[in-house]
Amino acid sequence: MTLLSIDVPYLSNILEDLLKIPSPTGYTDEIVRHVCNELERLGVFYELTRRGAIRARLEGKDEKPARAFVSHLDTLGAQVKSLKDNGRLEVVPIGSWSARFAEGARTTIFTDSGAYTGTILPLKASGHTFNTGVDELPIGWDYVELRVDAYARTNDDLKKLGVDVGDIVSIDPQSEFLDNGFIVSRHLDNKAGVAVMLAALKAFIDSGVTPTVDIYWLFTIAEETGHGASAILPLEVASLVAIDNGTSAPGQNSDEFGVTIAMGDQTGPFDYHLTRKIAQLCQDNAIKYQKDVFRYYRSDAASAVEAGADVRTALITFGIDASHGYERIHMHALRSLAELATVYATSTVEITRDASDFSDLEGFTSQPTEDAEQVLTPDTSKPQSEPQHGPAE
Repeated sequence: MTLLSIDVPYLSNILEDLLKIPSPTGYTDEIVRHVCNELERLGVFYELTRRGAIRARLEGKDEKPARAFVSHLDTLGAQVKSLKDNGRLEVVPIGSWSARFAEGARTTIFTDSGAYTGTILPLKASGHTFNTGVDELPIGWDYVELRVDAYARTNDDLKKLGVDVGDIVSIDPQSEFLDNGFIVSRHLDNKAGVAVMLAALKAFIDSGVTPTVDIYWLFTIAEETGHGASAILPLEVASLVAIDNGTSAPGQNSDEFGVTIAMGDQTGPFDYHLTRKIAQLCQDNAIKYQKDVFRYYRSDAASAVEAGADVRTALITFGIDASHGYERIHMHALRSLAELATVYATSTVEITRDASDFSDLEGFTSQPTEDAEQVLTPDTSKPQSEPQHGPAE
């Protein structure tokens, strides 16, 4: 296995470029074009599904059992539900996120006749008018509306602008890249994961190192609505590693520094052998890591398995504060993830049986079943004046 050098300025720049491109689920054509152009620039083979999910391939020393990384290009957003009599828009969320984070968000509404900017506001937005009523308004999508930055005082005015039910609304990222390595922005989930994959892929191209087996680099377009990697995985792939965000929040073990390895999420545990292999690779290569379990979380890995893919799955993440809100991450985690991706891609395939769809017990994996050996600890209940380990030798 080989830990390749990551071009951190490239990682930062590609992330900044990705964040500038609106890509709520259902409106991803432009970001797909952008990533495909970057793959062409790097000289990497790729192909597209009908709707635009990307499957790139880097040839390895062997074809099977192939490995894959996956991240998603789509982000949260909103959609026009109705044109209101007051000239504003009722909206519903694309993906699962709170209207608490929508209030005050700057937006772009994409209509068939052009785009308009706007702002999502609570129904009672003026303290001078409603006084404490502004704070007493409940939180929810039924209590916000979108103000369009155009002459629109009535429902008919909106129609004249070309605004219609079903129009897609993107949420401006408001990105900041700080000198201390922190990045603050909306939609770091999961454009940061996409940037990590591209940076790791570039490291292979720059170094000329060949992975152990074929590596597929998958970029999906509907993870936020639950579809994700349901129709992009080739049969050759035996192990799928999703790169996405981890939730750095009270009660969680994720961190904005290093790699956070998800041991399980709401769909259940990730593959026993693959997750432990990844943890061991971190230890062997001095990559800072921690483990976590997520309660209200699913990823591209879940959609692949639910679609019937017989693959081992793992989820490696960058710790993110205020996920699905105004998020914050650190470049240390992104670099660590990219380094881990190169180490994993060049590591030995221990479970060679995975090259076959079906086989017998020969080479099948095993898990510990013996009782753990007891480790004796000092009796701290004794007074400190009493020696606890006997006289020194």
